[in-house]
Amino acid sequence: MYVHEGKGRIESIFGELSFYPGDYLVIPIGTTYRVLLETKEARFLVVESNSAIVPPKRYRNEHGQLLEHSPYCERDFRTPEKLEPKNEKGEYEVRVRAQGMLTSYLFDFHPLDVVGWDGYLFPYAFSIHDFEPITGRVHQPPPVHQTFEAHNYVVCSFVPRLFDYHPQAIPAPYVHSNVDSDEVLYYADGDFMSRRGIKEASITLHPSGLAHGPHPGKMEESIGKKETGELAVMIDTFRPLKVVKQACKYEDPDYMYSWLPKNEGNKH
Repeated sequence: MYVHEGKGRIESIFGELSFYPGDYLVIPIGTTYRVLLETKEARFLVVESNSAIVPPKRYRNEHGQLLEHSPYCERDFRTPEKLEPKNEKGEYEVRVRAQGMLTSYLFDFHPLDVVGWDGYLFPYAFSIHDFEPITGRVHQPPPVHQTFEAHNYVVCSFVPRLFDYHPQAIPAPYVHSNVDSDEVLYYADGDFMSRRGIKEASITLHPSGLAHGPHPGKMEESIGKKETGELAVMIDTFRPLKVVKQACKYEDPDYMYSWLPKNEGNKH
């Protein structure tokens, strides 16, 4: 779960874990938990996975420790702060997602009544603001933004960073085509330098094989710029995504025309 807005805590069988805007919350599969808000409203980007979500392999040594060139380290991870057993009786519902279905279980005791646990499995929080961007004299490829990986997808963080500092560099990314993955971008904050008309909490989907890149004029606008203040989360999946019918009502039908020059944008 990426916390875009709001703060609160995750209560789970491992204890309580506080969260704030910008946090990634990694909750292991099979964990009984609930989200308690301390703000009136909140906004999350939620990714569910059948496989473990872990730091990229190239940033870990043979023992699983993060290496020195990793854009973050173990000290940046926040683990559950306290574990308070809940010795309560009543009727408590736990919803379990399995095999594409949600099943409701009712317990006559509090499902978080745990006195302790042991092992290497636990939820943790990592703030996107602690991700240290990797920059270079020329444009760096998207894998430098990778934050997590799973069996069939990766999660990347676009954070405020210096642009390419070669004298002839063009900071805007080149036009490209993801032939192996579908690309989802969630725009959290700031001005995304390669797009126009993108608002906070916008989501874009660029399917595999569809060429895309900066909007007209954005490459020219980027020349001479020193840094970006954008904040976005990217998910690249290595199997095709299927858009559910309920999401179609949120589609922006004019987005495909945004690559036309401004004076041609309404000529459909």
